[in-house]
Amino acid sequence: MYAVIREREVRVEVNAVNSSSTYQRLVITILNPNAKDYASKSVWYDKLRAIRLFKGTVYDAAGNVIRKLKPTEIHDQSAFDGFSLYSDNRVREADLSQNDYPYTVEFEYIVDHKLLYELPDFYLYQDDEISIQKTSYSITYPATLKPRYKLFRIGEPVVTQADGKETMQWKFENVKPEKFEPLSPPLQLTVPNILAAPNAFEYDGYAGNMKSWEEYGKWNSELNKGRDVLPEATRKKIRELVQNLPSNELKVKALYEYLQSKTRYVSIQLGIGGNQPFPASVVDETGYGDCKALSNYMVAMLKEVGIKGYYTTVNAGMGEIYTDESFPSHQSNHVIVSVPNSADTIWLECTNQTTPFNYLGAFTGDRKAFMITESGGKLVNTHRYSAADNVQSRTAEVFVDIAGNAKAKVRTTYTGIQYETDNLDMILDNQPDDQKKWLQRNTEIPTFDIVAFKMTGTKERIPSAVVSLDLSLARFATASGKRLFLTPNLMNRWSYIPEKNEKRRNNIVLKSTYTHFDTIRYVIPQEFYPEFLPDPVSVRSDFGEYESKYVIDQGSLVYIRRMKRNKGEFPAEKYNALIDFYKTISKTDNTKIVFLNKT
Repeated sequence: MYAVIREREVRVEVNAVNSSSTYQRLVITILNPNAKDYASKSVWYDKLRAIRLFKGTVYDAAGNVIRKLKPTEIHDQSAFDGFSLYSDNRVREADLSQNDYPYTVEFEYIVDHKLLYELPDFYLYQDDEISIQKTSYSITYPATLKPRYKLFRIGEPVVTQADGKETMQWKFENVKPEKFEPLSPPLQLTVPNILAAPNAFEYDGYAGNMKSWEEYGKWNSELNKGRDVLPEATRKKIRELVQNLPSNELKVKALYEYLQSKTRYVSIQLGIGGNQPFPASVVDETGYGDCKALSNYMVAMLKEVGIKGYYTTVNAGMGEIYTDESFPSHQSNHVIVSVPNSADTIWLECTNQTTPFNYLGAFTGDRKAFMITESGGKLVNTHRYSAADNVQSRTAEVFVDIAGNAKAKVRTTYTGIQYETDNLDMILDNQPDDQKKWLQRNTEIPTFDIVAFKMTGTKERIPSAVVSLDLSLARFATASGKRLFLTPNLMNRWSYIPEKNEKRRNNIVLKSTYTHFDTIRYVIPQEFYPEFLPDPVSVRSDFGEYESKYVIDQGSLVYIRRMKRNKGEFPAEKYNALIDFYKTISKTDNTKIVFLNKT
């Protein structure tokens, strides 16, 4: 443990359909530098959120007050995120960190909201190295505005009435967090928590209801109403762009590429602008917009040529993102466009000038999204990328000399999500110097020099990139007497082994699926031959497949490897089988071959 929460209190008060407040108090003893971040506090606000109270105190190990936070020590500044052009978000920050441990900090603040759109969630803990003595969460509300809530591993609240309002309260004492386990489901499905959300709400004059996804979608639709009007000159231009194209898909592609050539992404966070797009006419005039504005602009252009596109919100981010389908509420941070196309759907990421047409990738692919339709909102699934889509295929010829030095010609093709490996997709259009730096960072060979290289990309629905390398490999093989030792797996050796856990609690979650192929031909001096070749290895499990083998072909040694990783959720009792699977791969990938000199 590196900290102890002495007291934590979260109180939410719902005053009206357009008014609420949140009180938070945290008293935490910081035992060592690992918990130093808890000695500072940031509180955000904007034109619809006002900070009514912000206090702080720091105590020494004996409980004596070291100092109280002065108003001059609270820094008020724009909450600039580095990419927003316009934002009315601001933040007040304070730091009470000390150099002598242990010490205790106490923060207390109140934020008043001129809206009722989101209510704070409550997680019993979010760090498995911090124990808790006392913590509580409560919501007070008029009976007519009783919020919805969903509990996970938490009992029902104590409900009381006073002054014409009801209060739901949860209290907890002496909480020792369960240790987090690698490859687990998200915190919402592992840590005790409370989700809360309103039914009826109002946000900056826009009234809505979240009792169902359909109703919530109607509110989103109202925000966008009348914002799809384009100037006449633009309407004429886009009609001309598609007039000779024979299919809707080609028309959508032409308009999408027009969007990419004409606009650029700029984040804009202004009041209701955090949820409402700028009008299409503004994007048309300025040439920029955020995800909402650019997606709305795309929908407007599609409408002009008689194609229905849908403004679709999604929780974006790398890896698997969880959306609770049973709890209608604000769960998105990004907007894309979906276009029904017979039995298929075309997906458009409108914020990136280089993203291939109809490609979402790891950022928004394979997750729930919220499509805003004429009749309201509905949850849909974005495109799933399979192991057959996400492929890394590598061939190489390695010429080894008698001293163990080598030269290699390597060609690697990346498709699907693998096209994004270490941001490869972002580097394809960069200058050669930047590409070379990327190769130096991401070529997994201990010692190498790049003699020549070439990187090319193909922007299709399943995009691909080809990276060709000529390498000089000093001391690639180890020469010892009459023998040469080398590891045939040139640059794709598995190293991750999950830590042992005999009492695994959570299911196992593997967030991505892909297939790797490696075929490496080693040309060895004629006087050498393999002293011993390992037997082929073939493993199949719930988690994937792995094969490796060696072939002698025309005096060369050919190493062949295939690995397929499955995506999915697996029972906790299979955890040891996963460890064994990865151990087998790691051991086989690091196998050495010995070549013996005949002379």
